[in-house]
Amino acid sequence: MDKKVIVAGHICIDITPEIQGGRIQDPAAFLSPGRLVNVGKADIHTGGVVANTGLAMKILGADVRLLGKIGDDSFGSMIEGILGSYDAAEGLIKRNGESSSYTIVLAIPGVDRMFLHNPGANDTFCSEDIPAEALEDTALFHFGYPPLMKRIYEDNGDELVKIMRLARDSGAATSLDLAAVDPSSEAGRADWSLILSRILPLTDIFVPSIEELCSMLDGDMYARIRQRAGNRDFTEVLRQEEIVSLAEKCISMGAGIVLLKCGIPGMYYLSAGEERIGRISPRLELDVREWSDRRGFEESFVPDRVLSGTGAGDTSAAAFLVSLLAGYPPSKCAEYAAATGACCVTAYDALSGLMTLPEIDKKISAGWKKIRNGSDIG
Repeated sequence: MDKKVIVAGHICIDITPEIQGGRIQDPAAFLSPGRLVNVGKADIHTGGVVANTGLAMKILGADVRLLGKIGDDSFGSMIEGILGSYDAAEGLIKRNGESSSYTIVLAIPGVDRMFLHNPGANDTFCSEDIPAEALEDTALFHFGYPPLMKRIYEDNGDELVKIMRLARDSGAATSLDLAAVDPSSEAGRADWSLILSRILPLTDIFVPSIEELCSMLDGDMYARIRQRAGNRDFTEVLRQEEIVSLAEKCISMGAGIVLLKCGIPGMYYLSAGEERIGRISPRLELDVREWSDRRGFEESFVPDRVLSGTGAGDTSAAAFLVSLLAGYPPSKCAEYAAATGACCVTAYDALSGLMTLPEIDKKISAGWKKIRNGSDIG
């Protein structure tokens, strides 16, 4: 694939202890103070959108340059070494005196993942860290995890606006992914509805998790769904009208194409009208009519096994973007995204379980089953 891609934003080291045993009924008791919990070996790998989405796109055949910021410490050297093994470390921005970001991922069986996170050098990432020459001839600029990057979300997203304008002015199409926000944190107190109102007109392809998006755009809806879910996962109790309304709101705010990652049920896609799609960079070579006014729900595939959800959303977005770049229609792009998510959860890290698009086609042709719970959404 000869279309150049840049994936920029958050990068870190993820440390995931292997927690064995069956489904945990009481996570509070499992992590109670003073208790020693025996775990298995730790899986150590890169995380964040730069590593997860960027390397997944590279594995899937895209010509990708990764732009992430690290410090001059041991974690930074580990990040550099891992990306170097994929021949993808050239774009790393290394700053003396700064710490590299790391995350402790607690993937407890039967419980949604929990994270202990140090943002490190991601907090100082800004528009000046993006070399102008890197944007030359770039077809797609993908940015991810602004809620985990202080310079990016402060001042109502001024730096993110600058970054997306830089990319658009260079002639690239733009795409954006989000990350979960801790309501009690500084990022959680930011006005995300305002930030997104400024960013979405500059975003050609928007690929957020529905839970993250809902918490930012509609706090009342988020509270209702959370109450309805109880101890279950947020995505297990979603209703058709809630999914559709959030996607339509993003389009009304200026986004061109929206892919809502809805977890266990699947993925919902929606695109704007012909005028908005026609303004997406011609470097993508999109068929404007094929991508205009399209909507649909792609149900999840049944994974061969489930070890961890780490990176599933990021790699799903990668598959959606790569297949879009390759010229596939919206429904096929969504199918590849759902299939890649199901591949991702079969490993503790984001990349080991991935298959190429031809391998996915072969598995689907062989009768890969789906989780039939989203067929009434559309």
